[in-house]
Amino acid sequence: MTQTTERMHALLKSEGIVLAPGCWDALTGLLVEQAGFDAVYVSGAGIAYTRLGRPDIGLMGLREIADTLTAIRERISIPMIVDGDNGHGNALSVQRTVREYERAGADVIQLEDQSLPKRCGHLKGKGLVSADEMVGKLRAALDTRRDTLIMARTDAIAVEGFEAALDRAERYVEAGVDLLFVEAPESDAQIAEISRRFAGRVPLLANMVEGGATPIRSTEQMAEHGFKVVIFPGGTARAMVPALQAYFASLKQHGTTAPWRDRMLDLKGLNDVLGTPQMLEEGAKYDAAAVAQGSTRKGTGTDGDD
Repeated sequence: MTQTTERMHALLKSEGIVLAPGCWDALTGLLVEQAGFDAVYVSGAGIAYTRLGRPDIGLMGLREIADTLTAIRERISIPMIVDGDNGHGNALSVQRTVREYERAGADVIQLEDQSLPKRCGHLKGKGLVSADEMVGKLRAALDTRRDTLIMARTDAIAVEGFEAALDRAERYVEAGVDLLFVEAPESDAQIAEISRRFAGRVPLLANMVEGGATPIRSTEQMAEHGFKVVIFPGGTARAMVPALQAYFASLKQHGTTAPWRDRMLDLKGLNDVLGTPQMLEEGAKYDAAAVAQGSTRKGTGTDGDD
C-alpha cells in the first residue's frame, strides 16, 4: 500500500472531516497541498474545462485523465480522490480504469451509475445503467483494485427520484464499496435522510457545487450530518475564471499589467511557489562540473578507499 493510500485510510478513520478542493493539473494540485489541505479531489469536469475548454458531458477519455493523474501524483504527496466517471464503459472497461488510475497514483476512485454519454451530476438529462449492471461494475472494480479505495456514486435522485437513489445506494454498499456518494440531494431533509440511512456504515461524501442542486453547506455542518468527506470540485475553476476575465480585460484596456501588479506574482514569487531554487540546487549536484570535481576527489585517494 502506498503512503498516500495509507494516509487516506487514516483520514477516513480519524475524528475529523476531510475537506478536499478540486484540482485539474499538477499546478492546482500543488496549490491545494501548499494551502494545507489533507486531500485533493481530481475533477473530471475540471480537466474537461481546462484541457478542452468544454463542459463536463463525457468528452474526456481514460488516457487523458490517467496522464493527468500521473503528472499530479509526481508533484504532490497528499491523497488523491479521483473522478472515475462511469468507468469509461462496461465492467471490463472499469477494470482497465482501476488498473490505470491506481498505477497513476489514485487513492480513491469514484465510479458512478450514469450511462454513456455521462455528464456533470448537476446537469439535467442524465441517464442511468441498471442497478444490476452497476453492481457488476463495482464488483469488477473491487476485484481488480490492489489497495485503492472504491467509491460508488449514484445519480439517481434526478432521474428516478430520492427513494430509488437510496435503494441503489443500499445495493452499492452491500456490494462492498469503501465510500458512498449520493449525488445532488436537493434539500437538507434529503441530506439528513442519507445520513440516517448510511452514516456509521460507510464513509459518506458530499459534493458542494456553487449554483447546483444541493444547498451549499460548510464542512462543519456536513460533519454534524455524519458525512466524512466534503468536496468542492468546481470551486477552483469558478474562482479562477472571474479573476482571469478581469485580468485580461485590464491588460486589453491598459496594454500593460501595471494596474494588476499588486494582484500578481512576480517571476521570483512564481518560482518560489514552483520550487525552482530547490530544483536547480538539486540539479547542480549532477552537472558536469560537479561530476568532474567528484571524479578528481576520488583520484586523490582522500576518500579512504586506499
